[in-house]
Amino acid sequence: MRIDDYICFYPVLTFVKKLFVLITVLISLSLLGIILFQVSWLKNAAILREDQVRQKIDNAVNEVGLELIQFKTQYSTPYNNDIPLSLLPRSAHDFFKRNTIHAKMSHQKLYDWIRKAFDRAGLEELDFEFMLMLRSDQPFDPVEKQTPNYVQAKADTIHNYSGKGVGIVVSSGSAFENPDEALFVVALDYKKLVLRSLTGSILLAILFTLVIIAAFFVTVYTMLRQKKLGEIKNDFINNMTHEFKTPIATISLAVDALKNEKVVSNRERMSYFSGIIKEENQRMNKQVEAILKASQFEKQEVELDKTPVHVHEIIKLVAGKFLLQLQEKNGRAELALGASNDLIKGDEVHFTNLVNNLIDNAVKYSKENVPIHLKITSYNSGEKLILKFEDNGIGMTKETQKRVFEKFYRAHTGNLHNVKGFGLGLNYVKSVTHSHNGSIKVESALGRGSIFTLEFPLDTDAG
Repeated sequence: MRIDDYICFYPVLTFVKKLFVLITVLISLSLLGIILFQVSWLKNAAILREDQVRQKIDNAVNEVGLELIQFKTQYSTPYNNDIPLSLLPRSAHDFFKRNTIHAKMSHQKLYDWIRKAFDRAGLEELDFEFMLMLRSDQPFDPVEKQTPNYVQAKADTIHNYSGKGVGIVVSSGSAFENPDEALFVVALDYKKLVLRSLTGSILLAILFTLVIIAAFFVTVYTMLRQKKLGEIKNDFINNMTHEFKTPIATISLAVDALKNEKVVSNRERMSYFSGIIKEENQRMNKQVEAILKASQFEKQEVELDKTPVHVHEIIKLVAGKFLLQLQEKNGRAELALGASNDLIKGDEVHFTNLVNNLIDNAVKYSKENVPIHLKITSYNSGEKLILKFEDNGIGMTKETQKRVFEKFYRAHTGNLHNVKGFGLGLNYVKSVTHSHNGSIKVESALGRGSIFTLEFPLDTDAG
């Protein structure tokens, strides 16, 4: 890409980045607003539900109070001056107490009345404590009936609810004949009932919130991926333009040279320039084939012709082809092929390309003015063949190690375009490795070289 093209393209990149940030911020604010709205709605729903439950409790207690008034009225014993003294109670205390709910109803019966009233109000799961007491100035014990934990329950106002109580007052007769009483009920852990009633709404709110959050992350991930793919596409176009530009220019010059009368009359020069055209044409064909192979592996359209293959023979053959390139840089390839069994079931052509790419990668990314030392090791581990390709090249950063097997990715080597290719070599190596049921990993340190470790299952069917 020319510098003026890049200058024109830069504002577009800047706009895209700003747009991406703006969309992310807007989506984040929308998500936060929805979550806050859900929390506020649930909080208001809980407050409303608490009020409804407290109202039900008060209504149930009032209902019990009315029933107790009717009960007390039905069984009240009015005072009569004509009653003989012998038939009167032995003390005023006895007379005062015999017309009370306490005297006419057992503790269990009173509990059952309250329980039934709670059940009718839809409070079946709610427990309670109660107290029945006198409302009188008489010097008697005001508490008539009381459950064991009433005092503690009434003191816990955070979890329990106690209303104002209900008076049990009979209109007929004097206060001495029909003493006033009051019933107090404390509902235990009534907020748990509120929570249980809102469980469905809370779960739905959480579910929808999680769906929205998931959609948000998927959207952001897709945007990031699209941004990344856009960058990869631009890098690929730049690399492809550069890689094709050189052979096209060379072929163009060779064609122009062939039109020269001096060249036409010279058979050797004709042969020389024809050879250049053929070499550059083959070079472009190889580049096109590399792109097509990567595409085929990605679409899983490649049909492998797997046969028993001796890996050591392929490594020796490929390493021999790089002998001249290594000698030009005063380098060497050390083969430490110690595996006792090197037989795997694989495609010989693709496996040869795999080894070729790994050795070529070591040559490409070697240090300047430093002799190349490539060490290829093999050994067996159980029913697997382990291969290691270790070089003393420029190495990789941690970020590069994470992405080195990605399609079209190329490590940055500075402003110089001194390493040719489309970033398909190691992606192809990974695809071939996986298609042979193997695995590959890389260990590297910047400036200290790289180690590619491959594992392949042995051909146990052979022999």
